Amino acid sequence: MKSLVVTDKAAAAAGPYSQATRTEEFVFVSGQLPIDPISGSILDGIEKQTRQSLANLGAVLEAGGASFASVVKTTVFLKNMDDFTVMNGIYAEFFNSAPPARSTIEVARLPKDALVEVEAIALRLK
Repeated sequence: MKSLVVTDKAAAAAGPYSQATRTEEFVFVSGQLPIDPISGSILDGIEKQTRQSLANLGAVLEAGGASFASVVKTTVFLKNMDDFTVMNGIYAEFFNSAPPARSTIEVARLPKDALVEVEAIALRLK
């Protein structure tokens, strides 16, 4: 059985998908863009965008009954692989202990011309 995860502490889904879905064991978080959930805007620069994407990810994880510590896999989409070092440093602040498996992929373009997007799979906390 699956259920939808919705929170106003992260940017709303911008299409026919949910912020996340959860099962008894897992939370599957859709790609989180760096959209401020209050203003709806995207700040400039990879540093601010990475922090906002990860803040949104954290809010959805929490709403789904998970946490950064329970994440088992992430995928990071970058507009420019030259931003990898900066993104990686900020990412390490959020996943500082026993980091999950991860893929990082450079893409031609992201929605709303964002520089970064992060998705995750996490174990539900019980």
